[in-house]
Amino acid sequence: MIECAKWLADNTEGSPVFISDNNSFDWQWINDYFHRFIGINPFGFSSRRIGDLYCGMVKHAGKNRDWKRKLRKTVHDHNPVNDAKGNAEALIAMKEMGLNIKF
Repeated sequence: MIECAKWLADNTEGSPVFISDNNSFDWQWINDYFHRFIGINPFGFSSRRIGDLYCGMVKHAGKNRDWKRKLRKTVHDHNPVNDAKGNAEALIAMKEMGLNIKF
């Protein structure tokens, strides 16, 4: 967690933003591990959900599942590496659609 916090500090401007598919699950692990092992969470106490970002982009609150089918390339099979790849693919596609995000 120390190395992760250092990487975040070296590669982000200001406060980093935690973005996840399922915040209520993913966020709790990250928050707990940072606090347990280094005493602070570099992300602070909030996060963003990819589906909500997508709904805002397409201006339709009911489209929260569309991004999974349309923007992921890697199959979502609950393997953490594959799921992370798919989420990254979706964020890259959203950036190409005009999401103002730096990475």
